[in-house]
Amino acid sequence: MPRKPDRPLRRGWTTGACATAATKAAWAALLSGAFPDPVEIRLPRGETPAFALAHTVAGEGWAQASVVKDAGDDPDVTHGVEIFSTVRRGANSTGVVFKAGAGVGMVTLAGLPIAPGEPAINPVPRQMMREAIEEVSREHKVAADVEVEISVPGGDELAKKTWNPRLGIVGGISILGTTGIVVPFSCAAWIHSIHRGIDVARAAGLTHVAGSTGNVSEDAVRRHFGLPDIALLDMGDFAGGLLKYLREHPLPRLTIAGGFGKLTKLAQGALDLHSSRSEVDRGFLAELARSGGDAALGDAILGANTAAEALSFANARGIPLAELIAERARSTAKATLDDAPVAIDVMVVDRDGKVLAETGHG
Repeated sequence: MPRKPDRPLRRGWTTGACATAATKAAWAALLSGAFPDPVEIRLPRGETPAFALAHTVAGEGWAQASVVKDAGDDPDVTHGVEIFSTVRRGANSTGVVFKAGAGVGMVTLAGLPIAPGEPAINPVPRQMMREAIEEVSREHKVAADVEVEISVPGGDELAKKTWNPRLGIVGGISILGTTGIVVPFSCAAWIHSIHRGIDVARAAGLTHVAGSTGNVSEDAVRRHFGLPDIALLDMGDFAGGLLKYLREHPLPRLTIAGGFGKLTKLAQGALDLHSSRSEVDRGFLAELARSGGDAALGDAILGANTAAEALSFANARGIPLAELIAERARSTAKATLDDAPVAIDVMVVDRDGKVLAETGHG
């Protein structure tokens, strides 16, 4: 088991919270001539953190501030990026208008919470920024008609490490967050991306999507079925996040593809396939082998060092252990989907991308 940390994991701030702090500081400076530093904002659950500003500059009719994102102890690809907000007075009665600066993506596909043609700034960050602008506007007795441009230097390169290209978000990262707070290793961002991937596939009218545990299985399922990129859902360890969302937002067909070890966990009934939260039960594999008619193989599997070694024992004796696992994994998935109208099949793939077993679908 992984060693527990010696101290509580430190929480961090979402890109949306950082963009809100930078926006509030810039708008205050445009109206008053001074940047509040640190600048305090209100998060959706009522917390009021203060953020130090990294950069401030102003000119005729505009002001700009930035905040460096601190993701705490979460392994977030945007940790340490500098998030800039440039504000300008808007035309009368236009309200708050959002613009994508360099490094912030634009939405091009339907199915996301933001419409195509809009900057990839999600609804909660937009609302946070509106509320911050309205607060400052009330203090200075002016209308909250503001153009807000969010930019993230290097965001176009960072976006390549995210789901954005597959979701049809081009040119940069998204400004995200529902609470303003990053909880370390909560995996919420990954599961959020799975959900948005399903939304985009549904909006595009796709009838077949695939959830894969990793790159090798994703490449295998792409070749096997000829699926487009937007049909490929990077499920990772989060089988539950995928299946439970599809239960409420069904598509006609789902393929789950993964390695023997990960899918053994799914076959056992685990919906979180991470090594720290579930493990392969050799007793379970041994019972499957015995059900295939080989008691001696079951005993050998109990002494196997790894799931891969257990599979090699079964292959040597002609017992279709990978096929048995695929069928059991499919049963777990079907049970999780409940009565949702989703036909499901499972593929077991080896480390070289070869398909070891494949179920029917229905």
